[in-house]
Amino acid sequence: MKSAVTISLVAEAKGGPFVFWDDLPAACRHAAELGFDAVELFAPGPDAVSLSELAALLKSHSLGLAAVGTGAGWVKHKLSLTSPDTETRRSAADFIRSMIDFGGPHGAPAIIGSMQGRWGEGVSKEQALDWLKAALNDLGEHARRYNIPLIYEPLNRYETNLINTEAAGASLMESLQTDNVRLLADLFHMNIEETSIASGVKDGGRWIGHVHFVDSNRRPAGCGHLDYEPILAALREIQYEGYLSAEALPWPDPVAAAKQTIDAYRQLVG
Repeated sequence: MKSAVTISLVAEAKGGPFVFWDDLPAACRHAAELGFDAVELFAPGPDAVSLSELAALLKSHSLGLAAVGTGAGWVKHKLSLTSPDTETRRSAADFIRSMIDFGGPHGAPAIIGSMQGRWGEGVSKEQALDWLKAALNDLGEHARRYNIPLIYEPLNRYETNLINTEAAGASLMESLQTDNVRLLADLFHMNIEETSIASGVKDGGRWIGHVHFVDSNRRPAGCGHLDYEPILAALREIQYEGYLSAEALPWPDPVAAAKQTIDAYRQLVG
């Protein structure tokens, strides 16, 4: 398992669970100095930084790009894959496709979290799930051209009413036509929804393709009440070899949060 830390460039997401903010070069420098393997980037869109500039920055710091978020499509533009409006759904898929094209050349999958939306307000759960499946099938195949998967994130009940657990996520994966979508196991969401996080990891099993490494209160690992030993044991049991990425609040400040994360990672993973 490899380490990663999040960087947000989205002004509208201020106060959200990202360790580093705004200054991409400085964030990459800090991540490299602390010994992270990669960064995860939450950008306002595919034109936030050029592919060549990002490639040069990552290379100069010997960092990988673990993943790219698509949540700006929701927080900036209120786009959702399950909106009752056809044009909004189309625009949402187009935005995610553009982020796949942004991360793909760097080997980084795009994550669909908040852009999955929810059912209600005249949209049935069945209809919303049908729209979601259609989008995942299409976008999962689009990601295949870069030899990377698409990442889908089950969220807690306060953020979506579609898919809340890894077991439900695994069932969704098995219902798709594409086999190129994987689950994100976010320990914060799982702490709310799973009866046991370790059991949830096992429920996700082979479908898990990314992990958000964070504590129960969204602070860095070790600053809440999660027991990580059984969680790491479950990840080893399913032979997970991807990133443990810190999507955590910058508490008490970004550098301290990043240091706490990498220290916890080294203690748990070695």
